[in-house]
Amino acid sequence: MDDTRVDQLDCSMATSNAPAGWLEDYFAVGTSHADIGIVFVHGFTGSPASMRPWAAYFEERGYTVSVPRLPGHATQWQDLNKVRWQEWPARVQVEVDTLTKSCKKVFLFGLSMGGATTLNVAENNELAGICLVNPMIHIPGNLIKIAPLLALLQPGRASVGDDIKKPATTEWGYDVLPTKGVVQLQKMLKVTRANLGKVKCPTLLFHSVDDHVLPISNSNIIMSEIDSISGQRIELTNSYHVATLDLDAPLIFANSLAHVEEWS
Repeated sequence: MDDTRVDQLDCSMATSNAPAGWLEDYFAVGTSHADIGIVFVHGFTGSPASMRPWAAYFEERGYTVSVPRLPGHATQWQDLNKVRWQEWPARVQVEVDTLTKSCKKVFLFGLSMGGATTLNVAENNELAGICLVNPMIHIPGNLIKIAPLLALLQPGRASVGDDIKKPATTEWGYDVLPTKGVVQLQKMLKVTRANLGKVKCPTLLFHSVDDHVLPISNSNIIMSEIDSISGQRIELTNSYHVATLDLDAPLIFANSLAHVEEWS
């Protein structure tokens, strides 16, 4: 986490000019593949906007898609300081339960913290498969160790959002990193990592060679500790952290489609 304090920041909302509806929950029933549902889970301080193009790719091909807004996100950054970590997987679980009623197969796709949330839900559900993009499972470094103390002293710090190589592209997330939210995030990561062996479903993981938010150790840990019946890993050489909106997005979309087709 950056040392910049919230009182030194321009706390204007980066979400203020997002495309209409992209910060809200999104759901669309499919056509030719309506019985296959996919939930797209965004990252920490991000918004559903980071997943909408990926969801649109599948919707255009006839799949049923759901893009939930995780609690505390896409409103104002202070709201993320009021959320408990259990609310994030619980929100995704609602979508999984909804899709299970009408779909024969359900997949989860997650970006960054959304990847950790996806893994958490996968540990407790029988899913057809998961796709992870630059997933998070631990936060290295000494600063995270004093995060509870920082949360008492500073409500927010410099944002880690918009790590995107593609010019003039934003994920429409918060300009501030809510410190109490980080404490909750760390708790979810600890619980999720302890249960990675419960992830049995086919797993496709994408990781960017140049990721300025998370080290490669996150992907290494996940791939070594899950117990999936099939695990595949693809390197992204032309994207940063928010790869779902970056230059490698077509590669992610095409390979995730192949993953769904193989395991449906």
